[in-house]
Amino acid sequence: MTRRERISAGIAERTVITEPMIERLVRAFYAKVRADEVLAPVFDAHIHDWEPHLSRMCAFWSSVALMSGRYHGTPMAKHMPLPVDADHFDRWLTLFEQTAHEICPPDAEAHFVECARRIAASLELGVASANGAMLGAGGRFRRAQEGATP
Repeated sequence: MTRRERISAGIAERTVITEPMIERLVRAFYAKVRADEVLAPVFDAHIHDWEPHLSRMCAFWSSVALMSGRYHGTPMAKHMPLPVDADHFDRWLTLFEQTAHEICPPDAEAHFVECARRIAASLELGVASANGAMLGAGGRFRRAQEGATP
């Protein structure tokens, strides 16, 4: 057994996360995203075929949650040009946390939520940086509202 396989097995044993659980979580979460008034427009503008996206997200969450190494991609590069800010990340986290609570037993839920919070914070920093904003500790990225005065 490789080191990665031992680590992955240990996480799975501790959290009871399985690949079928990841798929249930991903599909339920993105069903909510697709119906959400804040997030749906962003996703609709960039995702035209949902099955490949859902497969990538299952691989991504397998790699994040179980350290499986299934995902090979550049999430930061994909998110940096998106027209999103703190409100989008907050909504994403709210929906993700709700879904994890509905789908997962407590240890799995806690693990997924901890990972999701780190991912959201990292992506928000990247999006802010791509837009010329340097966030300090606890800082949030807010886009200027159209028609608002500085």
